[in-house]
Amino acid sequence: MHEKMKTMSCTDSKVEQMFQILLDPQEKDTDKKQKAAQNLIVLAREEAGAEKIFQSDGVRLLTQLLDTAKADLMLAALRTLVGLCSGHRSRSMAILTELGSSRLSAVLGVEHEQVSLAACNLLHVMFDSLKEGMQKDFRGKEDAVVLDSSKEQKVLIKDLLELLPLEGASAHGRDNALNLLIKVVPRKSPKDINNSMSLWVIDQGLKKILEVGSTVCGAPGSLSVTENSRMSASVLLSKLYEDLKCDAERENFHRLCEDYVRSWFEGQELAGKLRAIQTVSCLLQGPSEAGNRVLELEGIMDSILSLCASVREAHQLVAVEALIHAADKAKRASFITANGVSLLKEIYKHSERDSIRIRALVGLCKLGSAGGTDFSMKQFAEGSTLKLAKQCRKWLCNEAIDAGTRRWAVEGLAYLTFDADVKEEFVEDKAAMQAMFQLTKSEDRSVLFAVASTLVNCTNSYDHEEPDPQMLELAKYAKQHIPEQHPKDKPDFVKRRVQKLLTAGVVSALSCVVKSENPALTNACRELISRVFLALVAEAEDRGGVVAQGGGKALIPLSLEGTEVGQTKAAQALAKITITSNPEMAFPGERIYEVVRPLVSLLHLQRSGLENFEGLMALTNLAGISEQLRQKILKERAVPMIEGYMFEEHELIRLAATECMCNMAMSKEVQELFLAESSDRLKLMVLYSGEEDEKLRRAASGTLAMLTSLHPPICKRIPQVTVHWLEILQALLLSPSVELQHRGAVVVMNMMAAAREVAEQLIASEMLEILSVLAKEQDKPRVARAAQESLARAVEYGLIQPNPRQE
Repeated sequence: MHEKMKTMSCTDSKVEQMFQILLDPQEKDTDKKQKAAQNLIVLAREEAGAEKIFQSDGVRLLTQLLDTAKADLMLAALRTLVGLCSGHRSRSMAILTELGSSRLSAVLGVEHEQVSLAACNLLHVMFDSLKEGMQKDFRGKEDAVVLDSSKEQKVLIKDLLELLPLEGASAHGRDNALNLLIKVVPRKSPKDINNSMSLWVIDQGLKKILEVGSTVCGAPGSLSVTENSRMSASVLLSKLYEDLKCDAERENFHRLCEDYVRSWFEGQELAGKLRAIQTVSCLLQGPSEAGNRVLELEGIMDSILSLCASVREAHQLVAVEALIHAADKAKRASFITANGVSLLKEIYKHSERDSIRIRALVGLCKLGSAGGTDFSMKQFAEGSTLKLAKQCRKWLCNEAIDAGTRRWAVEGLAYLTFDADVKEEFVEDKAAMQAMFQLTKSEDRSVLFAVASTLVNCTNSYDHEEPDPQMLELAKYAKQHIPEQHPKDKPDFVKRRVQKLLTAGVVSALSCVVKSENPALTNACRELISRVFLALVAEAEDRGGVVAQGGGKALIPLSLEGTEVGQTKAAQALAKITITSNPEMAFPGERIYEVVRPLVSLLHLQRSGLENFEGLMALTNLAGISEQLRQKILKERAVPMIEGYMFEEHELIRLAATECMCNMAMSKEVQELFLAESSDRLKLMVLYSGEEDEKLRRAASGTLAMLTSLHPPICKRIPQVTVHWLEILQALLLSPSVELQHRGAVVVMNMMAAAREVAEQLIASEMLEILSVLAKEQDKPRVARAAQESLARAVEYGLIQPNPRQE
């Protein structure tokens, strides 16, 4: 019995039992099967368990589970395989060889959404394992098994590309394949010089990606796609285009796109022309340069305009959408304003279908906002934009219309909110704001950019440079057009709009958007969200509310990934929160350590003075919390940058850097920098202790007080670094500020205790009289105590005699 129990409880036996239950066709107990599947997944997540499953012929048995075509068993197999592949290169290679990449891509293309997603997750884990190799914990004999995995990666990617135009593949499978390609093909960083994978994908699969992007929904024989498919294709094309390094590579990309569009446009029936126009829309939403090149091909623009007047809804939809995307460039917008506005108005007024009318409305919104924020450049008659905006809000709030159509209402508002009157009306409409925030949680994530653009316009968080007065005068003299600011775009109006957005719950909505990993959350979209967050934390009293609704947590990923501008804006917002809030409350637990890197990035020389200042202030707060945080700041190599700003001409930046160094000096590594004989760090602190600015003196003298108490050699060096050291110490002791007096008294006390020769120099000056007076100050006990200790030390050295009358 004991032997039997031992056998039953060992891992090998458990693995066997679980597979037996799962593969037994006679087993009808679903609960038992579910439990066995769950146990297998849990076991695979631990290295020892994963190795046991692998050694016990687990991969073959898991393949059998996949071949059952039962969703629950397939999910169990895929999730177990994820555990086996995570962080283990050689196991991933063995599993890939056993299963075959074609089987995996076939599972990815199944109709069952959860199974397809699990297969996508497995492939992602495999890619990571093959790219990164094995985790350091498990290095050993397995590491030598695999040398180069680039061939296997290419085979996997080739199968993913083959899946895209495959007729039998499911819509979700297609989306998952696109999302996976977005994650694994482009380079993670521009510093990585090897972009061969992107070049290979462009050559082998660009036309396959365009097959998805050019699909016209509902057309006979078209591929099955979701609302997000075209957007995902656009994002992938954009990522591939951004990954190119030279003009020759870009020219090849343009040529392939043009060839594909021509193949559908020239000599084809109407269905082919629709595919060509849909491709143009897809490119304009992604790599717009390629889209604009294709748009200039002969006959494309004319076809778009003529199809806008088609009686068939599907044709009109494709053409109007293409016209909207084509109006992105100012040059083309003016052409469409001249040739297409009357057509769009006609469609908007007379079409019976809301789906067409709403798109025509967006086209009008886009053309109506061509003047941007320039109040003097009105495209339409006074009040027209307000009427358009009112209709957009009405459609946005109408829940009877599907989310995909309501998204276009947000697109319209994204353009119309350049007008300050529209902004004011929008923030007053709580229902419209709530409906917009609700749309960000819908299946169709292509709305994110439009929502972010609308919020950037409402908060005026775009870059705005004040024009030079002299240049303005010159422009007036030369009779040049001068942009005018709308009266309702003044700071007071913006502040009120921000308050209304905060009340409506904008922070929660944006935090949810950032948290959900989605291809539609592009770098440009992340930058817009970062701008909005920076505007929301502009006022100190609003920052607590932003943190409470998850703003602080959302800003960390925004500050670590995206465009340089977006990362900087997010880091600046983090700095503002860290300055006025308790960092331990705003960023609880381990999160506080993640804030350090974004804050250090604000110290780089290319950042503005305000960003440098706020970064230093925030780091000062963090450095005062714990030694672990100071070590993290040191690890991020911030100390040389902080020192550099101590020499800055701007008083506030110099002060912030000195205060930051004062807190950093609590670390042993920083103290050693001051002990170095060859540096002027100590001299600078002594000289700053004698400056006029009281706050600067307080920070510098505080650093001296701490350093002198911990390191007696520093006390001996102070007289050597500058001839004015005595005057500076005396000025500190005679200061009207009690804090400065206390710091000065502590420095003198430490110097007296350090060495007799230093004490002699101090007592030989007027310092004796000053200390004698301060020792009797009863209303300043800390200063008096330090002065008394200094005098007691002088008596001990025999430099002065004790006063017999003093008790």
